[in-house]
Amino acid sequence: MELTPNLHAFLWTSPGANNCNTYLIRSPEKTILIDPGHAAYFDHVRQGLDRLGLSTGDVDLVIGTHAHPDHIEAVRLFDRASTLFALHAAEWQLVEAMGPYLKTSMNVDPEELRPDFFLTEGDLSVGDVVLGVHHTPGHAPGAVTLYWPAGKALFTGDLIFKGGLGRTDLPGGDGRQLKDSIRRMAALEAEWLLSGHGDVIHGTEAVQENFTQVERTWFGYV
Repeated sequence: MELTPNLHAFLWTSPGANNCNTYLIRSPEKTILIDPGHAAYFDHVRQGLDRLGLSTGDVDLVIGTHAHPDHIEAVRLFDRASTLFALHAAEWQLVEAMGPYLKTSMNVDPEELRPDFFLTEGDLSVGDVVLGVHHTPGHAPGAVTLYWPAGKALFTGDLIFKGGLGRTDLPGGDGRQLKDSIRRMAALEAEWLLSGHGDVIHGTEAVQENFTQVERTWFGYV
């Protein structure tokens, strides 16, 4: 789905399997993919890339908003000699802790998920693309939200969705941190709210209304 000429969404809509939404920023200099999802369900992303005349080899950087397998496992389908992978350091610690589970349950070698560099709070420049990296723990200890000022796009991972918020009952989850993170991200001016699951929200007023609705509806239960 083309949101703008430089911004594309590969939304996961199957009700029968858990996977995440994937997003693509395409600039004259660099191509960035956010949250590649599960390897077994990567075909819808591959087909979306194909429609744009791209392949995995054209992606310069893959960013994981957090390390849950439904968001990053497919990074092992990329040629890591040409495509870099970035994740927050606290999330790599989570991957290392999950190592035995990944090997026995998913047949995934954690080393295939090792980042080339770690995300830190502040601006990340990738060629002509500048992304604001915000550490937003709550759903996961090293979760990040990415803000692309040029496109006024907010990539929230599993922090906040249309009408909902991330769960806190997984390892490293923290309800107080989640609420604080959501409130901080609500202060950013965004025309697009691009979450890890569910629908895209477009329009500054609609994005702000969603933040308000989520706080009003759900914060009392977290």
